[in-house]
Amino acid sequence: METNLIKPPVELRYADELAALKSSDTGKRPENWQLSPKAVRTFILGGKAGGRDISRKFYGNDALVERCIITLAGNRGLMLVGEPGTAKTMLSELLSAAICGKSTNTVQGTAGTTEDMIKYSWNYALLLSKGPCREALVPSPLLIGMEQGIFARFEEITRTPAEIQDSLISVMSDQILNIPELGDDGLVFAKPGFNIIGTANTRDKGVNEMSGALKRRFNFETVAPVRDVRLEREIILREAADLARAGHIDCAPDKDVAELLAVTYHELREGVTAEGTMVEQPAAVMSTAEAVSVYFQTLCHAWYYGSGKMELPVLTENLLGAVCKENRDDLGRLKSYFQTAVKAKGMKEGGIWNEYYQTAKYLR
Repeated sequence: METNLIKPPVELRYADELAALKSSDTGKRPENWQLSPKAVRTFILGGKAGGRDISRKFYGNDALVERCIITLAGNRGLMLVGEPGTAKTMLSELLSAAICGKSTNTVQGTAGTTEDMIKYSWNYALLLSKGPCREALVPSPLLIGMEQGIFARFEEITRTPAEIQDSLISVMSDQILNIPELGDDGLVFAKPGFNIIGTANTRDKGVNEMSGALKRRFNFETVAPVRDVRLEREIILREAADLARAGHIDCAPDKDVAELLAVTYHELREGVTAEGTMVEQPAAVMSTAEAVSVYFQTLCHAWYYGSGKMELPVLTENLLGAVCKENRDDLGRLKSYFQTAVKAKGMKEGGIWNEYYQTAKYLR
């Protein structure tokens, strides 16, 4: 089943690991959880389960992951906030898959999100023929989560109009959803295990700011960007390898190119090089997710158009597209980075950094 999907949900992608954890799990677990908090931690951060190796899936602050699990175990809503591309969505998917066995019960927040997309809507053909009845009701993620005792994931909640966000307040407070059209049968009580995991980008702050009442229903956890260059390189290689397998691309990843890209993203994001030279930070999001995209694009070019070897001119052109897609002024900042940091590294280290500097002519 997994091989027929472009992006299998977490519960399918890691079905073997989840089964191993479940069979060997002896820890205390909250009602209706598939795994204990200890086993959930192992699933996300890696370890052993019944002699089987469990891969690490989230690279970041281990203590943050533990706090997230305890928040959910205590029936508090969890809000993951941070810069775009910091794996907030990935963490919410991992938590949902490990705890509920289902990560796809999701609302995608947009400016066009309406209340019926969150709670419920109607099959209007049945509504006209039979009137308001349960058969005519079409449940949305919030109602599904309450009835099944699983999580509802709310992605990019601050992209949603404030009055729509606030429709969550009464549900999170009372754990009841009222469907007035069904009369006395219209009260839906949340089953144990129900909860909400939200994500919000800090760059969206002020777009549709969450009300104080809604904020009080959540515990907030900030997911920070990866600060370790070596770790960022390993993430780039791992994620690109997964994408390559899914796309049937049999092209060996280049560790040196991954190192080059990880250093570039890290220094532009931080505004300072490893040598202590200050560089101007682009307005664009310099996230690890964007670095993975640039690397994988270059890998695809090598597979479909090249000889199978990743080419630095192609990498630089892909980097240009990623950095300058929102603000053309970032082109000057990227050129400046090449003329200062990359040139200095090329003179000092030679090799691939010198080749990288020679590709500055493609920045136009």
